[in-house]
Amino acid sequence: MDTVRDRICAALRQRPHTALQISQAVGIAHRDVIGHLEHLRRSLPHRDEALEVEPARCPACEYVFEDRDKLGRPSRCPECRAQRVQPPRFSVVSAG
Repeated sequence: MDTVRDRICAALRQRPHTALQISQAVGIAHRDVIGHLEHLRRSLPHRDEALEVEPARCPACEYVFEDRDKLGRPSRCPECRAQRVQPPRFSVVSAG
């Protein structure tokens, strides 16, 4: 039987997903997704794969959160202080 992380990996190999889309596709709580993604970020290199993160961005001023280590959605833009920030998108890619 597939684990939750196996189902997350399968979904992320097909196309990029936000944390909300992952929770809906896999059937887990939205608040649990980031913990699973943190674990996958550490464990995927052992399978010659990597968690690729398309950074969050602010639609108001087009600021991109490139240097952010946290995987969750930022609460507001540091440039324009807008609170409507597009969440990061995740995918699993081959490291080779």
